[in-house]
Amino acid sequence: MPKEVYMPALGMNQETGTLLRWLKAEGEEVRQGEPLMEVATDKAEVEIEAPASGILRRVTAREGDEVPVGQVIALIAAPDEPFPQEAQAEPAAPPQPLPPSRPAVSPVAARIAAEHNVDLSQVQSSGPRIQKDDVLAHLAARAASSPQAVPRLTPASPKARRLAAEHGLDLAAVPGSGPAGAVLAGDVLAHLEQAVEPATPSTQALPQSRLWSRMVARLTESWQTVPHFYLAREVDAGRLMAWRQSLADRLSERVTYTDLLVKLVAVALRRHPRLNAAWHDGTIVANPAIHIGVAVAVEEGLLVPVIHHADTLGVAQIAARRKELVERAQAGRLTPDDLEGGTFTLSNLGMYGVDSFWAIVNPPQAAILAVGRIVEKVAPVAGQPAVRPMLALHLSCDHRVVDGARAAPFLDTLAALVEDPLRALD
Repeated sequence: MPKEVYMPALGMNQETGTLLRWLKAEGEEVRQGEPLMEVATDKAEVEIEAPASGILRRVTAREGDEVPVGQVIALIAAPDEPFPQEAQAEPAAPPQPLPPSRPAVSPVAARIAAEHNVDLSQVQSSGPRIQKDDVLAHLAARAASSPQAVPRLTPASPKARRLAAEHGLDLAAVPGSGPAGAVLAGDVLAHLEQAVEPATPSTQALPQSRLWSRMVARLTESWQTVPHFYLAREVDAGRLMAWRQSLADRLSERVTYTDLLVKLVAVALRRHPRLNAAWHDGTIVANPAIHIGVAVAVEEGLLVPVIHHADTLGVAQIAARRKELVERAQAGRLTPDDLEGGTFTLSNLGMYGVDSFWAIVNPPQAAILAVGRIVEKVAPVAGQPAVRPMLALHLSCDHRVVDGARAAPFLDTLAALVEDPLRALD
C-alpha cells in the first residue's frame, strides 16, 4: 500500500502549516528518514523527513500553500505499485445513481467561507473535498458577475485577521509578505506601527524574515493574552562558579552556566510540578515529563529548541545536547522533534553582558526564567559586608496556571540549588 504523507503537527495549538518547498520532485526516489520537504509554522521552519522509501507521487500541495494539519499532500509508493484506481478491474454492472452528498470541507476553506458568507453547497469542488482554492474561485466568479456585491478577498492568516479586527483595520490596505501576497500577522503589526509613526523620507524599512514575523506574532499574542506576573530573586553564585570549574577540570565537554541552570531548573520543577504545567483550551494540563526549552538567537530571529527529559540527564549530557541544538539552530537544520514538547523555557543573556531582564511567557507553558550575567556586588556575609558574585533570577509566570503562592516556593527552591548545587543530589 502507498504510504501517505501528511502535513505534520509541530505544536499543540497548530491548525495549519505552510509548505515552503519540496526537497524531492514528484516521481523521484526517496529514502525513509531523508529530508522530504520544508514546512513553516508559527514557531520555526523545519525539514520533514520521508516516512517511507519509494517513489514520491500524487503531490497535491504546492510551495507556499497553507495546508490543514493532517491533510494528505503526497504518497510514497513502490516503483511498480499500482494505485487502486489504476488497477485493472473486472467488468461491473452499470453504476446506479447515488443520492447527492455534501463533500467534506477543509478547515481553511470553511473559515474563508464563513468570513465571506459563502454557501458551501454552491461551491464546486475540484477534488474529494472542498479546498481553499475552490472557495477562492467561487468568490472570484461571484465578484466578476456582480462586482458591487462581493468585496475583494484579501488572503490573510488567521492571526492577521484577528489582529486587524481588533484594531478595526481593513486588510486590503495592508501589503502582504506571505505566499501569493497573503497578509501575515507581522504585516499587520508593521502597518499599525507605521500608522502611529508615519515614515519620513529618512527612514528605511528593514528586511523581515519569515521567522521574525512569526516570532513577532507569537510574542505579541502572548503579551496580549497571557496575564503575566513576575518574581525576582538575587542569589550568591559563588558555589555555582566553583561547580562549573570543577566540571571543567573533569569533563572534556565544555559546560556553560546555561547547562548548569537547565539541570537545576529541572530538579526544581520535579519538586514543584505546577510550574511544569500548561494552559490549553481553558484547562490546566499537567506535563508528566520535564522538557526544558533554551532560547537561541539566530540571524533570522529567536528559536527555542528543547532538551527533553532534562531531569534524567547528567550535566555532561545536557551540555552535549545543548551544543548540538545550538549548532543545528544556527545552521537552520533543526527537526520537528527538536522544537516539540517544551514545558518550561530558560533564556540566558549573561553572555551579552546583560545584568537582568524580564522575559515573555512562551505559551502554553506556565513560566519562563530569565537570567543575566554574574556580577560582583557587596552583600552581607555572616553579618559583615563582603564582595560576592551575585546572579539575578527573574521568573515570568502565566497567572492562569500558577499564582504567587505556587511560584514563590519554586523560585526559593531554585535559589537554594544555585547557592548550594549539592542539594540537587538529594
